[in-house]
Amino acid sequence: MPGNEPVLTAAQMRAAEQVLIAQGVSVDELMRRAGEGAAEWVWRMAAGGPVTVLCGPGNNGGDGYVIAQTLRARGLSVRVIAPMEPTTDAARNARARWTGDVMTDADGAGGRVLVDCLFGSGLSRPLLPEHVRLIAELAARHQRIVAVDLPSGVATDDGALLGDVARCDLTLALGAWKPAHFLMPALSVVGTAKLVTIGALPDELGALFVKSAPRLSAPERGAHKYSRGFMGIVGGEMAGAAQLASKAAVYSGAGYVKLFADEAPPNAPSALVVESGDLAQALGDKRLSALLIGPGLGRSDAARDKLAITLEANVATVIDADALHLLDDDLLEGIDATRLLITPHEGELNSLCETFGITEETKRGKAEYLAARTGMTVLAKGPDTLLATPDAPTMFFPPAPTWLASAGTGDVLSGIVASRLSTGNNSLDAASEAIWLHAEAARVAGPALIADDLAAAVPKAYARLL
Repeated sequence: MPGNEPVLTAAQMRAAEQVLIAQGVSVDELMRRAGEGAAEWVWRMAAGGPVTVLCGPGNNGGDGYVIAQTLRARGLSVRVIAPMEPTTDAARNARARWTGDVMTDADGAGGRVLVDCLFGSGLSRPLLPEHVRLIAELAARHQRIVAVDLPSGVATDDGALLGDVARCDLTLALGAWKPAHFLMPALSVVGTAKLVTIGALPDELGALFVKSAPRLSAPERGAHKYSRGFMGIVGGEMAGAAQLASKAAVYSGAGYVKLFADEAPPNAPSALVVESGDLAQALGDKRLSALLIGPGLGRSDAARDKLAITLEANVATVIDADALHLLDDDLLEGIDATRLLITPHEGELNSLCETFGITEETKRGKAEYLAARTGMTVLAKGPDTLLATPDAPTMFFPPAPTWLASAGTGDVLSGIVASRLSTGNNSLDAASEAIWLHAEAARVAGPALIADDLAAAVPKAYARLL
Protein backbone atom coordinates (compact mmCIF):
# COMPACT_ATOMS: atom_id res chain seq x y z
CA MET A 1 0.00 0.00 0.00
CA PRO A 2 1.40 3.43 -0.90
CA GLY A 3 0.57 5.05 2.45
CA ASN A 4 -1.80 5.09 5.38
CA GLU A 5 -5.27 4.89 3.84
CA PRO A 6 -8.62 5.70 5.48
CA VAL A 7 -11.04 3.01 6.55
CA LEU A 8 -14.65 4.24 6.42
CA THR A 9 -17.82 2.85 7.91
CA ALA A 10 -20.89 2.60 5.70
CA ALA A 11 -22.21 5.94 7.02
CA GLN A 12 -18.84 7.63 6.56
CA MET A 13 -18.62 6.35 2.99
CA ARG A 14 -22.05 7.77 2.20
CA ALA A 15 -20.95 11.09 3.70
CA ALA A 16 -17.77 11.04 1.61
CA GLU A 17 -19.78 10.45 -1.55
CA GLN A 18 -22.05 13.35 -0.62
CA VAL A 19 -19.00 15.62 -0.36
CA LEU A 20 -17.96 14.62 -3.88
CA ILE A 21 -21.50 15.18 -5.13
CA ALA A 22 -21.55 18.63 -3.50
CA GLN A 23 -18.35 19.38 -5.40
CA GLY A 24 -20.18 18.70 -8.66
CA VAL A 25 -19.52 15.00 -9.28
CA SER A 26 -22.79 13.24 -10.20
CA VAL A 27 -23.84 9.89 -8.78
CA ASP A 28 -23.72 8.50 -12.31
CA GLU A 29 -20.11 9.68 -12.66
CA LEU A 30 -19.15 8.07 -9.34
CA MET A 31 -20.76 4.84 -10.52
CA ARG A 32 -18.88 5.04 -13.80
CA ARG A 33 -15.55 5.48 -11.97
CA ALA A 34 -16.28 2.61 -9.60
CA GLY A 35 -17.54 0.27 -12.30
CA GLU A 36 -14.76 0.93 -14.79
CA GLY A 37 -12.11 0.65 -12.05
CA ALA A 38 -13.55 -2.65 -10.88
CA ALA A 39 -13.86 -3.91 -14.45
CA GLU A 40 -10.10 -3.53 -14.88
CA TRP A 41 -9.50 -6.10 -12.13
CA VAL A 42 -12.20 -8.44 -13.43
CA TRP A 43 -10.68 -8.20 -16.91
CA ARG A 44 -7.34 -9.41 -15.58
CA MET A 45 -8.88 -12.29 -13.67
CA ALA A 46 -11.12 -13.36 -16.56
CA ALA A 47 -8.14 -13.71 -18.94
CA GLY A 48 -10.46 -13.69 -21.94
CA GLY A 49 -12.99 -16.11 -20.46
CA PRO A 50 -16.74 -15.59 -19.99
CA VAL A 51 -18.00 -13.46 -17.12
CA THR A 52 -21.31 -13.44 -15.25
CA VAL A 53 -22.33 -10.29 -13.38
CA LEU A 54 -24.95 -10.64 -10.65
CA CYS A 55 -26.67 -7.28 -10.13
CA GLY A 56 -28.78 -6.19 -7.18
CA PRO A 57 -31.37 -3.43 -6.98
CA GLY A 58 -29.21 -0.65 -5.52
CA ASN A 59 -26.14 1.26 -6.58
CA ASN A 60 -23.96 -1.81 -6.09
CA GLY A 61 -26.05 -3.42 -8.80
CA GLY A 62 -25.58 -0.29 -10.87
CA ASP A 63 -21.82 -0.76 -10.56
CA GLY A 64 -22.39 -4.25 -11.92
CA TYR A 65 -24.10 -2.98 -15.08
CA VAL A 66 -21.15 -0.61 -15.67
CA ILE A 67 -18.71 -3.50 -15.17
CA ALA A 68 -20.66 -5.67 -17.59
CA GLN A 69 -20.82 -3.01 -20.30
CA THR A 70 -17.12 -2.16 -19.91
CA LEU A 71 -16.09 -5.81 -20.26
CA ARG A 72 -18.44 -6.38 -23.19
CA ALA A 73 -16.95 -3.37 -24.98
CA ARG A 74 -13.55 -5.05 -24.57
CA GLY A 75 -14.82 -8.16 -26.34
CA LEU A 76 -15.58 -10.49 -23.45
CA SER A 77 -18.62 -12.72 -23.32
CA VAL A 78 -20.69 -11.21 -20.50
CA ARG A 79 -23.98 -12.38 -18.99
CA VAL A 80 -26.00 -10.25 -16.56
CA ILE A 81 -28.33 -11.75 -13.97
CA ALA A 82 -30.61 -9.41 -12.01
CA PRO A 83 -33.22 -11.07 -9.78
CA MET A 84 -34.63 -7.63 -8.90
CA GLU A 85 -35.28 -4.42 -10.82
CA PRO A 86 -33.09 -1.37 -10.09
CA THR A 87 -34.48 0.90 -7.38
CA THR A 88 -32.19 3.95 -7.67
CA ASP A 89 -31.95 6.45 -10.50
CA ALA A 90 -28.24 5.80 -11.03
CA ALA A 91 -28.77 2.03 -11.15
CA ARG A 92 -31.63 2.44 -13.63
CA ASN A 93 -29.46 4.67 -15.80
CA ALA A 94 -26.62 2.13 -15.71
CA ARG A 95 -28.97 -0.67 -16.69
CA ALA A 96 -30.31 1.41 -19.58
CA ARG A 97 -26.75 1.70 -20.90
CA TRP A 98 -26.24 -2.08 -20.80
CA THR A 99 -26.63 -3.34 -24.35
CA GLY A 100 -27.16 -7.02 -23.62
CA ASP A 101 -29.92 -9.17 -22.20
CA VAL A 102 -30.76 -9.42 -18.51
CA MET A 103 -31.64 -12.79 -16.96
CA THR A 104 -33.49 -13.20 -13.69
CA ASP A 105 -32.09 -16.59 -12.65
CA ALA A 106 -28.99 -18.78 -12.98
CA ASP A 107 -30.37 -20.96 -15.79
CA GLY A 108 -27.39 -22.01 -17.93
CA ALA A 109 -25.03 -19.39 -16.49
CA GLY A 110 -21.40 -20.37 -16.03
CA GLY A 111 -17.93 -19.24 -16.91
CA ARG A 112 -14.53 -18.07 -15.72
CA VAL A 113 -15.58 -15.30 -13.29
CA LEU A 114 -18.68 -14.51 -11.27
CA VAL A 115 -18.93 -10.86 -10.23
CA ASP A 116 -21.06 -10.41 -7.09
CA CYS A 117 -22.80 -7.02 -7.23
CA LEU A 118 -25.97 -8.16 -5.50
CA PHE A 119 -25.45 -6.25 -2.24
CA GLY A 120 -22.33 -4.37 -1.20
CA SER A 121 -21.68 -1.93 1.62
CA GLY A 122 -24.39 -1.09 4.14
CA LEU A 123 -26.22 -4.42 4.34
CA SER A 124 -27.82 -4.87 7.77
CA ARG A 125 -29.93 -8.02 7.44
CA PRO A 126 -29.40 -11.56 6.12
CA LEU A 127 -29.94 -12.36 2.46
CA LEU A 128 -33.22 -13.93 1.47
CA PRO A 129 -32.97 -17.73 1.09
CA GLU A 130 -33.53 -17.49 -2.68
CA HIS A 131 -30.59 -15.10 -3.00
CA VAL A 132 -28.35 -17.40 -0.96
CA ARG A 133 -29.30 -20.27 -3.26
CA LEU A 134 -28.73 -18.16 -6.37
CA ILE A 135 -25.22 -17.12 -5.31
CA ALA A 136 -24.33 -20.69 -4.29
CA GLU A 137 -25.55 -22.07 -7.63
CA LEU A 138 -23.61 -19.47 -9.60
CA ALA A 139 -20.49 -19.93 -7.46
CA ALA A 140 -20.49 -23.65 -8.27
CA ARG A 141 -20.52 -22.90 -11.99
CA HIS A 142 -17.66 -20.39 -12.06
CA GLN A 143 -13.94 -20.78 -11.48
CA ARG A 144 -13.47 -17.51 -9.60
CA ILE A 145 -15.66 -15.11 -7.61
CA VAL A 146 -15.09 -11.35 -7.43
CA ALA A 147 -17.06 -9.31 -4.89
CA VAL A 148 -17.63 -5.64 -5.56
CA ASP A 149 -17.16 -3.59 -2.37
CA LEU A 150 -18.03 -6.55 -0.11
CA PRO A 151 -19.29 -10.11 -0.58
CA SER A 152 -23.07 -10.15 -0.35
CA GLY A 153 -24.04 -10.99 3.22
CA VAL A 154 -21.15 -9.22 4.99
CA ALA A 155 -21.82 -6.43 7.51
CA THR A 156 -19.70 -3.41 6.62
CA ASP A 157 -18.80 -1.98 10.00
CA ASP A 158 -18.01 -5.05 12.11
CA GLY A 159 -17.28 -7.80 9.58
CA ALA A 160 -20.09 -10.06 10.74
CA LEU A 161 -21.48 -12.67 8.34
CA LEU A 162 -25.22 -12.25 7.99
CA GLY A 163 -25.84 -15.89 7.16
CA ASP A 164 -24.12 -18.07 4.57
CA VAL A 165 -21.63 -16.07 2.49
CA ALA A 166 -19.75 -17.35 -0.56
CA ARG A 167 -15.97 -17.34 -0.23
CA CYS A 168 -14.51 -14.93 -2.79
CA ASP A 169 -11.17 -14.91 -4.56
CA LEU A 170 -11.02 -11.12 -4.89
CA THR A 171 -12.88 -8.27 -3.22
CA LEU A 172 -12.76 -4.78 -4.73
CA ALA A 173 -13.21 -2.03 -2.14
CA LEU A 174 -14.94 0.93 -3.80
CA GLY A 175 -13.78 4.43 -2.88
CA ALA A 176 -12.24 3.48 0.46
CA TRP A 177 -11.50 0.50 2.64
CA LYS A 178 -14.25 -0.61 5.02
CA PRO A 179 -13.74 -2.19 8.47
CA ALA A 180 -15.00 -5.54 7.16
CA HIS A 181 -12.01 -5.76 4.82
CA PHE A 182 -9.79 -6.21 7.91
CA LEU A 183 -11.98 -7.94 10.49
CA MET A 184 -12.92 -11.55 11.12
CA PRO A 185 -15.07 -13.35 10.19
CA ALA A 186 -15.44 -11.28 7.00
CA LEU A 187 -11.70 -11.60 6.41
CA SER A 188 -12.20 -15.32 5.84
CA VAL A 189 -14.42 -14.72 2.80
CA VAL A 190 -13.07 -11.58 1.10
CA GLY A 191 -10.01 -13.28 -0.44
CA THR A 192 -7.45 -10.84 -1.80
CA ALA A 193 -8.61 -7.24 -1.36
CA LYS A 194 -7.87 -4.37 -3.75
CA LEU A 195 -8.87 -0.70 -3.59
CA VAL A 196 -10.68 1.03 -6.47
CA THR A 197 -10.54 4.81 -6.12
CA ILE A 198 -13.40 7.08 -7.19
CA GLY A 199 -11.87 10.47 -6.37
CA ALA A 200 -10.13 12.27 -3.54
CA LEU A 201 -12.09 11.77 -0.33
CA PRO A 202 -12.12 14.30 2.55
CA ASP A 203 -9.66 13.37 5.29
CA GLU A 204 -11.83 14.51 8.18
CA LEU A 205 -14.54 11.88 7.64
CA GLY A 206 -12.53 8.86 8.75
CA ALA A 207 -11.42 7.97 12.28
CA LEU A 208 -9.78 4.68 11.23
CA PHE A 209 -7.02 3.79 8.83
CA VAL A 210 -4.96 0.90 7.52
CA LYS A 211 -1.29 1.16 8.42
CA SER A 212 1.18 1.04 5.56
CA ALA A 213 4.59 -0.64 5.75
CA PRO A 214 7.06 1.24 7.96
CA ARG A 215 10.49 2.34 6.85
CA LEU A 216 12.93 1.07 9.44
CA SER A 217 16.37 2.61 9.88
CA ALA A 218 19.87 1.37 10.61
CA PRO A 219 21.62 2.62 13.79
CA GLU A 220 23.09 6.10 13.52
CA ARG A 221 26.82 6.60 13.26
CA GLY A 222 28.22 6.67 16.78
CA ALA A 223 25.43 4.58 18.27
CA HIS A 224 26.22 2.14 21.10
CA LYS A 225 24.30 -0.63 22.79
CA TYR A 226 22.63 1.59 25.36
CA SER A 227 21.73 4.40 22.97
CA ARG A 228 20.09 1.86 20.64
CA GLY A 229 17.87 0.65 23.47
CA PHE A 230 18.35 -1.35 26.67
CA MET A 231 15.47 -3.79 27.04
CA GLY A 232 14.61 -6.15 29.88
CA ILE A 233 12.46 -9.29 29.84
CA VAL A 234 11.00 -10.59 33.09
CA GLY A 235 11.09 -14.36 33.10
CA GLY A 236 8.91 -16.79 35.00
CA GLU A 237 7.88 -20.38 35.36
CA MET A 238 8.20 -21.53 31.72
CA ALA A 239 11.55 -20.88 30.08
CA GLY A 240 10.53 -21.66 26.50
CA ALA A 241 8.23 -18.69 26.00
CA ALA A 242 10.77 -16.26 27.44
CA GLN A 243 13.42 -17.80 25.18
CA LEU A 244 11.32 -17.14 22.06
CA ALA A 245 10.61 -13.56 23.12
CA SER A 246 14.29 -12.99 23.94
CA LYS A 247 15.49 -14.36 20.63
CA ALA A 248 13.07 -12.14 18.72
CA ALA A 249 14.03 -9.12 20.82
CA VAL A 250 17.78 -9.34 20.18
CA TYR A 251 17.09 -9.42 16.43
CA SER A 252 14.62 -6.53 16.35
CA GLY A 253 16.70 -3.42 16.95
CA ALA A 254 17.46 -3.18 20.67
CA GLY A 255 21.15 -2.72 21.44
CA TYR A 256 21.12 -4.68 24.68
CA VAL A 257 18.61 -7.30 25.84
CA LYS A 258 18.66 -8.71 29.35
CA LEU A 259 16.50 -11.54 30.70
CA PHE A 260 15.70 -11.36 34.40
CA ALA A 261 15.41 -15.02 35.35
CA ASP A 262 16.87 -17.54 37.76
CA GLU A 263 18.75 -19.28 34.95
CA ALA A 264 19.33 -18.97 31.23
CA PRO A 265 16.80 -20.79 29.06
CA PRO A 266 18.15 -23.63 26.92
CA ASN A 267 19.55 -22.57 23.55
CA ALA A 268 19.38 -18.90 24.48
CA PRO A 269 21.14 -16.53 22.06
CA SER A 270 24.73 -15.81 23.11
CA ALA A 271 23.98 -12.09 22.92
CA LEU A 272 21.29 -12.40 25.58
CA VAL A 273 22.40 -11.37 29.07
CA VAL A 274 20.74 -13.28 31.91
CA GLU A 275 20.54 -11.79 35.41
CA SER A 276 19.16 -13.43 38.55
CA GLY A 277 18.62 -11.97 41.98
CA ASP A 278 16.39 -9.26 43.36
CA LEU A 279 14.01 -8.13 40.60
CA ALA A 280 13.14 -4.74 42.09
CA GLN A 281 16.81 -3.86 42.37
CA ALA A 282 17.52 -5.05 38.82
CA LEU A 283 14.64 -3.03 37.38
CA GLY A 284 15.98 0.06 39.15
CA ASP A 285 18.64 0.39 36.44
CA LYS A 286 17.93 3.83 35.01
CA ARG A 287 19.35 2.83 31.63
CA LEU A 288 16.42 0.50 30.92
CA SER A 289 14.26 1.89 28.14
CA ALA A 290 11.61 -0.85 27.84
CA LEU A 291 10.41 -3.99 29.59
CA LEU A 292 8.47 -7.09 28.59
CA ILE A 293 6.58 -9.27 31.02
CA GLY A 294 4.20 -12.16 30.45
CA PRO A 295 5.63 -14.88 28.20
CA GLY A 296 6.12 -17.91 30.45
CA LEU A 297 5.43 -15.84 33.58
CA GLY A 298 2.83 -18.14 35.16
CA ARG A 299 -0.24 -17.03 37.09
CA SER A 300 0.80 -17.69 40.68
CA ASP A 301 1.04 -15.18 43.53
CA ALA A 302 4.77 -14.96 42.83
CA ALA A 303 4.03 -14.09 39.21
CA ARG A 304 1.61 -11.36 40.31
CA ASP A 305 4.30 -9.94 42.58
CA LYS A 306 6.70 -9.81 39.62
CA LEU A 307 4.08 -7.96 37.58
CA ALA A 308 3.55 -5.43 40.38
CA ILE A 309 7.31 -4.81 40.64
CA THR A 310 7.56 -4.41 36.86
CA LEU A 311 4.72 -1.90 36.72
CA GLU A 312 6.26 0.12 39.54
CA ALA A 313 9.55 0.43 37.63
CA ASN A 314 8.05 3.32 35.66
CA VAL A 315 9.49 2.09 32.34
CA ALA A 316 7.66 1.68 29.02
CA THR A 317 6.35 -1.88 29.29
CA VAL A 318 4.83 -4.52 27.03
CA ILE A 319 2.42 -6.87 28.84
CA ASP A 320 1.55 -10.19 27.21
CA ALA A 321 0.39 -13.76 27.83
CA ASP A 322 0.10 -14.81 31.49
CA ALA A 323 0.54 -11.25 32.77
CA LEU A 324 -2.66 -10.24 30.97
CA HIS A 325 -4.63 -12.67 33.14
CA LEU A 326 -3.19 -11.08 36.29
CA LEU A 327 -3.78 -7.46 35.30
CA ASP A 328 -6.54 -5.58 37.15
CA ASP A 329 -7.43 -2.20 38.63
CA ASP A 330 -5.52 -2.88 41.84
CA LEU A 331 -2.26 -3.40 39.96
CA LEU A 332 -2.87 -0.33 37.79
CA GLU A 333 -3.66 1.97 40.70
CA GLY A 334 -1.14 4.81 40.76
CA ILE A 335 0.53 3.55 37.56
CA ASP A 336 0.92 5.71 34.44
CA ALA A 337 -0.97 3.38 32.12
CA THR A 338 -0.10 5.44 29.02
CA ARG A 339 3.34 3.82 29.06
CA LEU A 340 1.81 0.33 28.97
CA LEU A 341 1.23 -1.65 25.77
CA ILE A 342 -0.73 -4.89 25.95
CA THR A 343 -0.78 -7.59 23.25
CA PRO A 344 -3.82 -9.84 23.85
CA HIS A 345 -5.13 -12.51 21.49
CA GLU A 346 -8.90 -12.94 21.30
CA GLY A 347 -9.26 -15.05 24.43
CA GLU A 348 -7.05 -12.73 26.46
CA LEU A 349 -8.94 -9.70 25.13
CA ASN A 350 -12.21 -11.24 26.26
CA SER A 351 -10.75 -11.97 29.69
CA LEU A 352 -9.47 -8.41 30.05
CA CYS A 353 -12.84 -6.97 29.07
CA GLU A 354 -14.51 -9.09 31.72
CA THR A 355 -11.96 -7.93 34.31
CA PHE A 356 -12.47 -4.25 33.47
CA GLY A 357 -16.23 -4.42 33.02
CA ILE A 358 -16.38 -3.87 29.26
CA THR A 359 -19.42 -5.35 27.52
CA GLU A 360 -18.71 -4.54 23.86
CA GLU A 361 -19.35 -7.43 21.48
CA THR A 362 -17.03 -6.67 18.54
CA LYS A 363 -13.27 -7.00 18.58
CA ARG A 364 -12.81 -3.38 17.55
CA GLY A 365 -15.21 -2.20 20.24
CA LYS A 366 -13.50 -4.27 22.91
CA ALA A 367 -10.04 -2.95 21.99
CA GLU A 368 -11.15 0.67 21.77
CA TYR A 369 -13.13 0.64 25.01
CA LEU A 370 -10.36 -1.19 26.84
CA ALA A 371 -7.87 1.46 25.72
CA ALA A 372 -10.23 4.25 26.78
CA ARG A 373 -11.06 2.57 30.09
CA THR A 374 -7.45 1.91 31.15
CA GLY A 375 -5.29 4.36 29.19
CA MET A 376 -3.17 1.52 27.79
CA THR A 377 -2.34 0.94 24.13
CA VAL A 378 -4.06 -2.25 22.95
CA LEU A 379 -2.54 -4.40 20.22
CA ALA A 380 -5.37 -6.88 19.65
CA LYS A 381 -3.57 -9.59 17.69
CA GLY A 382 -4.91 -12.39 15.53
CA PRO A 383 -5.80 -12.89 11.88
CA ASP A 384 -7.42 -9.44 12.08
CA THR A 385 -4.87 -7.50 14.10
CA LEU A 386 -5.79 -3.96 15.12
CA LEU A 387 -4.19 -1.29 17.29
CA ALA A 388 -6.22 0.97 19.60
CA THR A 389 -5.16 3.80 21.89
CA PRO A 390 -7.13 6.41 23.85
CA ASP A 391 -5.90 9.39 21.84
CA ALA A 392 -5.29 8.26 18.23
CA PRO A 393 -7.31 6.67 15.41
CA THR A 394 -7.56 2.89 15.47
CA MET A 395 -5.19 1.20 13.03
CA PHE A 396 -5.95 -1.83 10.89
CA PHE A 397 -3.26 -3.88 9.16
CA PRO A 398 -3.12 -5.93 5.96
CA PRO A 399 -3.65 -9.63 6.71
CA ALA A 400 -0.48 -11.47 7.73
CA PRO A 401 0.39 -14.96 6.46
CA THR A 402 -2.03 -17.56 7.77
CA TRP A 403 0.81 -19.82 8.92
CA LEU A 404 1.39 -17.52 11.88
CA ALA A 405 -1.35 -19.60 13.53
CA SER A 406 1.25 -21.63 15.43
CA ALA A 407 2.23 -21.99 19.08
CA GLY A 408 4.75 -19.42 20.28
CA THR A 409 4.40 -16.89 17.48
CA GLY A 410 2.71 -14.49 19.93
CA ASP A 411 5.77 -14.67 22.19
CA VAL A 412 7.90 -13.73 19.20
CA LEU A 413 5.63 -10.76 18.50
CA SER A 414 5.84 -9.47 22.06
CA GLY A 415 9.64 -9.64 21.92
CA ILE A 416 9.65 -7.63 18.70
CA VAL A 417 7.23 -5.04 20.12
CA ALA A 418 9.30 -4.49 23.25
CA SER A 419 12.51 -4.28 21.24
CA ARG A 420 11.02 -1.61 18.96
CA LEU A 421 9.72 0.21 22.04
CA SER A 422 13.19 0.22 23.60
CA THR A 423 14.66 2.04 20.59
CA GLY A 424 12.75 5.19 21.53
CA ASN A 425 9.57 4.66 19.55
CA ASN A 426 6.24 5.61 21.04
CA SER A 427 3.79 2.79 21.65
CA LEU A 428 1.92 3.18 18.36
CA ASP A 429 5.04 3.23 16.21
CA ALA A 430 6.65 0.37 18.14
CA ALA A 431 3.55 -1.80 17.79
CA SER A 432 2.91 -1.04 14.13
CA GLU A 433 6.56 -1.67 13.20
CA ALA A 434 6.45 -4.94 15.13
CA ILE A 435 3.30 -6.11 13.38
CA TRP A 436 4.90 -5.55 9.98
CA LEU A 437 8.20 -7.16 11.06
CA HIS A 438 6.32 -10.16 12.43
CA ALA A 439 4.38 -10.66 9.19
CA GLU A 440 7.46 -10.17 7.03
CA ALA A 441 9.42 -12.66 9.13
CA ALA A 442 6.63 -15.18 8.54
CA ARG A 443 6.96 -14.67 4.79
CA VAL A 444 10.72 -15.19 5.08
CA ALA A 445 10.38 -18.34 7.20
CA GLY A 446 7.70 -19.93 5.00
CA PRO A 447 4.46 -21.83 5.56
CA ALA A 448 5.93 -24.73 7.56
CA LEU A 449 7.45 -22.48 10.23
CA ILE A 450 7.53 -23.02 13.95
CA ALA A 451 8.04 -20.10 16.32
CA ASP A 452 11.81 -20.71 16.52
CA ASP A 453 12.05 -20.29 12.74
CA LEU A 454 10.00 -17.10 12.95
CA ALA A 455 12.33 -15.50 15.48
CA ALA A 456 15.37 -16.50 13.42
CA ALA A 457 13.82 -14.89 10.31
CA VAL A 458 13.47 -11.45 11.92
CA PRO A 459 16.89 -10.10 10.73
CA LYS A 460 16.04 -10.76 7.07
CA ALA A 461 12.60 -9.26 7.59
CA TYR A 462 14.20 -6.18 9.15
CA ALA A 463 16.49 -5.80 6.15
CA ARG A 464 13.52 -5.91 3.80
CA LEU A 465 11.89 -3.01 5.63
CA LEU A 466 14.96 -0.75 5.65
